[in-house]
Amino acid sequence: MPLTKLQFKPGIVRETTSYTNEGGWYDCDKVRFRYGLPEKMGGWEKKSNTQFLGSARALHPWVSLASNNFIGVGTNLKYYIEEGGGYNDITPIRSTTAAGDVTFAATSGSTIITVSDTAHGAVANDFVTFSGAASLGGQITADVLNAEHQIVTINNANEYTIDVGVAADGSDSGNGGASVVGAYQINVGLDTSVAGAGWGAGTWSRGTWGSAASLSATSDVLRLWAHDNFGEDLIINIRDGGIYYWDKSANYGVTYGRAVELNSLAGADAGTPTIAKKVFVSDRDRHVIALGCDPVESIGTQDPLLIRFSNQEDPTTWIPTATNTAGDIRLSSGSEIITSVETRQQILIWTDVSLHAMQYLGPPFTFGVGMISENTTIMAPNAAVAVDDSVFWMGQEEFYVYSGGVQKLPCTVRQFVFEDFNLDQKQKVFAALNSSFGEIWWFYPSENSDNNDRYVVYNYEQQIWYYGALARTAWIDRGINDFPIAAGADGYLYLQEFGCCDGSTTPLSVIGAYIESSQVDIQDGDNFVFIRRVIPDLTFEGSTTDTPSANLIIKTRNFPGGDYLQSDTAQVTRTAVVPVEQFTNQVHIRLRGRSFALRVESDSLGTAWRLGSPRLDVRGDGRR
Repeated sequence: MPLTKLQFKPGIVRETTSYTNEGGWYDCDKVRFRYGLPEKMGGWEKKSNTQFLGSARALHPWVSLASNNFIGVGTNLKYYIEEGGGYNDITPIRSTTAAGDVTFAATSGSTIITVSDTAHGAVANDFVTFSGAASLGGQITADVLNAEHQIVTINNANEYTIDVGVAADGSDSGNGGASVVGAYQINVGLDTSVAGAGWGAGTWSRGTWGSAASLSATSDVLRLWAHDNFGEDLIINIRDGGIYYWDKSANYGVTYGRAVELNSLAGADAGTPTIAKKVFVSDRDRHVIALGCDPVESIGTQDPLLIRFSNQEDPTTWIPTATNTAGDIRLSSGSEIITSVETRQQILIWTDVSLHAMQYLGPPFTFGVGMISENTTIMAPNAAVAVDDSVFWMGQEEFYVYSGGVQKLPCTVRQFVFEDFNLDQKQKVFAALNSSFGEIWWFYPSENSDNNDRYVVYNYEQQIWYYGALARTAWIDRGINDFPIAAGADGYLYLQEFGCCDGSTTPLSVIGAYIESSQVDIQDGDNFVFIRRVIPDLTFEGSTTDTPSANLIIKTRNFPGGDYLQSDTAQVTRTAVVPVEQFTNQVHIRLRGRSFALRVESDSLGTAWRLGSPRLDVRGDGRR
């Protein structure tokens, strides 16, 4: 018989059985499609060897007027500005004590120090910086105390403990003196979503038995940030929490100054919002827009459906007058605003049950809002991303696209994704644009994970789907930076699509990648076939080793529901680099069955590959 050319439809299909999906691909990891052909995805490398604290769930790049390249990094513990590989802590201060309000007590032989401060307002894992402290008399010196510390336990409303890393001795009997000042950073947020409220719903001081869920910065919700640059400055907001401002000209230097409350800026009027679900800057008209915020007449009381906007070009003027463009709009559908995405033409705003379009109209109305759809859902505040004037998002059990109207995206892996999904941690879903490859990624937690450990990709250029496993909590596309940048679950930022290795370790480690086809039969599976030879078609362009290799695996079975009975592996190796690539010519194998599947996999360091159209020498072998 002549050689059989293997060509498969691009994309992964899991909505049917493997047998029904003959001629297609059924499973993969770390593989994408370009021009309809599968290839191993690019690797990643640490942006720097410096770690940030906490889990980063928000990244925002911008460039200052002096061409400083910044990335805002919001974690559950801190807010940083990354520059040149270093993380500058600009986390706001919520309160500073008077001198002498704080005292210390040490226990000989222990590194744990008890701190007394009446009505401190702290929660476990908060950060506090002390100054003005004197030595306790022995090993616990002034230098040990006068530093930033993370709170270990909350004893009560007036007392907590810190670990200074130095064991006290018998001489440490002092209390730090009468000049101690404590500067408390805003309360840290949760790294894992907690359902409900009351006893056991969160950490100490986050709720009591029978209490309602709070919308304050210390509520039992996942810590999420929104951030945007106003010129070269930065506006940041904790979801259902405070709104802060970082002034580059006043706070940039060897030591970064901290962000401050927006309503504390010079000239801020009495109507400046203090709490919101999301704050951003409208690129077209330069208004600061606060979603789900507190109204002018009741500052401090959140209205989850209220939209407010500042005076144009002015983040400190929020009270509407006849001579400014400040104002507000309240949505009438849903119970709360979830998120927003800005496109070239408008701003899309989601509530829990509807989608609205907000457009700049100019004076005297400034903005107008119209409902687009009342029958759509969105999975999480970070589950949507814009591509030009189209917006893609993950909903509850569906994927959607808006490009003038809302449509469900036909998804060939829908059941595979949503049946292996930890809905308790759905707030962690993060949508990412990888424009170099025409891809939308959604990172999400699988059923048995509390953190993002899987991804699903929609290739909007080829209109196909694929998926895999990768732990990423946030992402920004290339643009200001040469490569996409993603936050890992290990406290590092990674350059994505960089090389072809896993740069999370030193030395670099292997990225295992594979793709497997659905079953292919001969003459509708009526006859057995004998496969005796494989002619590979694989290129290793982009590999960083002189001898990259991958395996072509052929597996046979007799019936659709049966196990694969036989398999044979053909290793394909590049044997020369110049003048042209040379590949394994042919591989002799011996397999028999009614149907077969093709699998390509690699687990060697420095290997990149792309599959073409391999051939098989298939011969009839009878019906029994």
